[in-house]
Amino acid sequence: MGSSGRTKKALTAAVALVTVVALAPPSAAAATTLFVAPNGKDSAAGTLADPTTLTAALTRVGAGDTISLRGGTYSFAQTVTIAPGNSGTSSARKTLSAYAGEKPVLNFSAMKEDPANRGLAVNGSYWRVAGIVVERAGDNGIFVGGSNNVIERVVTRFNRDSGLQISRIASSTPKDQWPSNNLVVSSESHDNADSDGEDADGFAAKLTSGPGNVFRHDVSHNNIDDGWDLYTKTDTGPIGPVTIEDSLAYANGTLSNGTVNKNGDRNGYKLGGDKIAVNHIVRRDIAYRNGHHGFTYNSNPGSMTVSDNVGIDNAERNFSFDTGTSVFRNDTSCRFASGGSNDKTVGNVDSSDQFWTGKNGARCSSYAGTMKWSFASDGRLVVTFG
Repeated sequence: MGSSGRTKKALTAAVALVTVVALAPPSAAAATTLFVAPNGKDSAAGTLADPTTLTAALTRVGAGDTISLRGGTYSFAQTVTIAPGNSGTSSARKTLSAYAGEKPVLNFSAMKEDPANRGLAVNGSYWRVAGIVVERAGDNGIFVGGSNNVIERVVTRFNRDSGLQISRIASSTPKDQWPSNNLVVSSESHDNADSDGEDADGFAAKLTSGPGNVFRHDVSHNNIDDGWDLYTKTDTGPIGPVTIEDSLAYANGTLSNGTVNKNGDRNGYKLGGDKIAVNHIVRRDIAYRNGHHGFTYNSNPGSMTVSDNVGIDNAERNFSFDTGTSVFRNDTSCRFASGGSNDKTVGNVDSSDQFWTGKNGARCSSYAGTMKWSFASDGRLVVTFG
């Protein structure tokens, strides 16, 4: 049939993995738009002709208002913080977004690597952050400590800890105020790396995140540690269940320049820690050629929903679930390169699953060849093989 036939066949299979989900729309017509530019001034009016600065605009934006960032590089030496009291409402979000057709880059390269040196801290609630790039922060690129936020079509890259992390604002934050119900959609996180090579993931909702956080149509690749990290520890107890859907993790554990830290975890989707049970939902995701496991329970003994996922040529197991009561349905595991180990899936498995036990099943022909991905105009992630 030739390569063109295989590509068409793979495309059909890949489309089945993703569901077209409309992105969360901006709130109703904003009362005010404040324009920001790299050469803006704090005292400026914030019009298109007289743009202000991002830090000044954050103090002036009201519920339903929009901060529109012109393209170009914004250089910062300190964290840009949306404070906890700086929030929109359920019917009138505050918006921080790129000016139409332009790419604003928040660059924090002046920072030293330090846990206090985050890039953009979204500690308010009911915000929409869209279309920006955040790079080279001394810790997380984007830190989300607030709730009910939408982070859409952003890129986090070359930061010194996880590119985007959802966790509590401070150690004194009570559990009922841990960040909840945040949506990260149609976003990319890559080449985040800390000096130890063991902490910087693409995306993370870990340690102290509340319920209802969702990652959808996201891509995490070439981070020094994991693609996704949902780590829990005994000191703080279980986090809220996280949903990861219609997303892609590939080549994590190896930076784009070839740097590898073999002591790092290097998984595609790391789903637990410290033997704490949390019932995450992981569905319609792809783990491709990550440096350790594709999908791993990481000692989470809970009852996770693991369905319609594909693991391909991850260095160890494509699926690694040694204990627990997770439910597996319609998952597919394939190998086209040498190496790797048989999958282990303790839990509720049935005949709809096709795990790796030494040979490829019938579905694997759809995943042969070169993997490519892109975002469709509506933000949907499209992955093809061929």
